[in-house]
Amino acid sequence: MSEEQQQPQDPDKKVNPHLKKKSHRPKKRVGLWTYLISIIVALIVGVGGTWLFIGRSVNQQLASMQQTNQAMKKIQAVYETISDNYYQPVNQNKLANGAINGMVNSLGDKFSEYMDKSETESLNDTIDSSFSGIGAQVQKSGHYVQIISPIAGTPAKKAGLKPKDVIQAVDGKSVAGKTLTEAVNLMRGKIGTTVKLKIQRGSSTFTVKLKRAKIPVTTVDYKLVGGDKKIGYVTVSTFSTNTAKEFKTALKALDKKGAKKLVIDMRGNPGGLMTAALKMSSMFVKNGKTIMQVQSRDGSSEKYVAGKKYDGGYKVTKPTVVMIDGGSASAAEIFSAALHQASGVKLVGAQSYGKGTVQTVTSFNDKTEMKITVAKWLTPNGNWINKKGLTPDVKATEPSYASLTIVSKLSDLQADKVNANVKTFQQYLQALGYLKAKPNGYFGVSTTKAVKAYQKHAKLTADGKVNKKTLAAIETELARKINANDKAYDAAMKLIAKTK
Repeated sequence: MSEEQQQPQDPDKKVNPHLKKKSHRPKKRVGLWTYLISIIVALIVGVGGTWLFIGRSVNQQLASMQQTNQAMKKIQAVYETISDNYYQPVNQNKLANGAINGMVNSLGDKFSEYMDKSETESLNDTIDSSFSGIGAQVQKSGHYVQIISPIAGTPAKKAGLKPKDVIQAVDGKSVAGKTLTEAVNLMRGKIGTTVKLKIQRGSSTFTVKLKRAKIPVTTVDYKLVGGDKKIGYVTVSTFSTNTAKEFKTALKALDKKGAKKLVIDMRGNPGGLMTAALKMSSMFVKNGKTIMQVQSRDGSSEKYVAGKKYDGGYKVTKPTVVMIDGGSASAAEIFSAALHQASGVKLVGAQSYGKGTVQTVTSFNDKTEMKITVAKWLTPNGNWINKKGLTPDVKATEPSYASLTIVSKLSDLQADKVNANVKTFQQYLQALGYLKAKPNGYFGVSTTKAVKAYQKHAKLTADGKVNKKTLAAIETELARKINANDKAYDAAMKLIAKTK
């Protein structure tokens, strides 16, 4: 789910982070009398040994129906008791929504939820990749909300938020006890307005201010890389309505530019629509071969195989490498697993997220929706990667300083102060090679000396004081160093160079 909505996980709008969307009205319950007439007709046409089977089946269905009726009567009794006797007037819609939410929450599944009208609109915006907010795919984590992945080019990504960061509060309001959609709504708002998040990363806690923005609609980016510019590098941020089309356009454009090999970067991709993953995977998988399997609760599996139905006849046969990490989830894992197991494509990076379930959405007449998990999805080989993820063939992780927290309060960075922000700032200086001493959180002589050295290097006033300009310059240089030391990217380039 994105801060705008899930995935599909997801898909992961979501994102989704939901994988697959189906809109239909809830089925009407069959009346008891109609049901009994159906039973009588069935018994009349039955013969021989069929009688016993039908009788048992009828008894089982009647027992199930009786249990359902008893449960519904109890819910109705509670509803009427509260509505008629509570000491204050009760909003009946709120009461009904609370009952529905209670049932869905009782599943204990963070990917299943009931959404009111505004939340439904948010989900649809996510699927269409046309929303405003901070640009982070999120999910429920205990009492709080956890980031699955920040989307490239968004405020969340630019601010340095990372997968597994936990959002504890929004604008000073704790998200503890709130539904995922309630927390998401706190983060949404008009473009250009500011939102403040309290973030927990490991044992550290910090606050960051983000300016809401329109999240980029384009989900696919590409360019030619490598010494001879013959490697096509494609990044996919999410799996939304237009992603498969954008992906095919990117691949064809790279063809025209002379790309001989491909590196497809799925890092930080929280997933989205399963249909998009099927279309994109089919481009790399031979017709008739399995892309994925969906297993229903009765254990039966449905195989989805590559073919013109998904790829329109467009196939890619170039040597390819796929990059993954802990932020690659849901549809991104479907795509990566399909290419890996059905086409022998190597995976590079870190263990993926591990979301192995499929969600569908039921739409109601009042413009609310319910998203629930309906099945497991399995890789072409029949593996269920839920909570396990995909293991890369070549493991390559980010440098340790890539996971540093954000300095949340500039005024903390003053001589003789002792606090967590000073320690983080010292780690910045250490990563850049300006501080030799061990970071201890105390802004002393060694830290002042390191600041002066950096300021001299950056052609700033070398007074050892940390102002906004100095901090921004250090953060920018650190970001450049992280990008320059992208071990996974380097490993992927090395591998694709050898691939024939």
